[in-house]
Amino acid sequence: MASRASFLAARLLWAFPALLALLAANQAAVTMELRETVRSGVLAKAEVLALSTTDRADITMASVRLRAPQADGAPTEHTLPLPITFARALEGRDSLDVYLARGASQEVVIAEIGRAQWRLAGINGLVALLGALLLFWGVYAWNRYLRTQGDPADAAALPG
Repeated sequence: MASRASFLAARLLWAFPALLALLAANQAAVTMELRETVRSGVLAKAEVLALSTTDRADITMASVRLRAPQADGAPTEHTLPLPITFARALEGRDSLDVYLARGASQEVVIAEIGRAQWRLAGINGLVALLGALLLFWGVYAWNRYLRTQGDPADAAALPG
């Protein structure tokens, strides 16, 4: 009965490389969306409403709330999550240059860090893809071992 549980657990491990592959695909999409906004967006001035950072040992994150103009001139508020290192570069600013691409999934990108931001998303995607490939290989090898050799937990103990 124990070996049946091992085989089931080995099959369920396939979920992890699949999740990493989905994360890599998501990051690839985010990279392309950010890049498109940077390349085809209209440069505008946005007012910084708030910059919030959390810099604790267990969690570091930042976000900036901006008021950017729409095509008709009416202001719209946007909250953008940022890596903590980018947020430090924006401290003390009253306004920022931003790229605006209405209708895009990434409508607002800060001009100063836009290029670095889409490259960072691409690197995150590549790391997730590499992790998915390595984990795929490991899960495949373990499942193959169980199929050909059986569960090592079922082997008789060597006399000692």
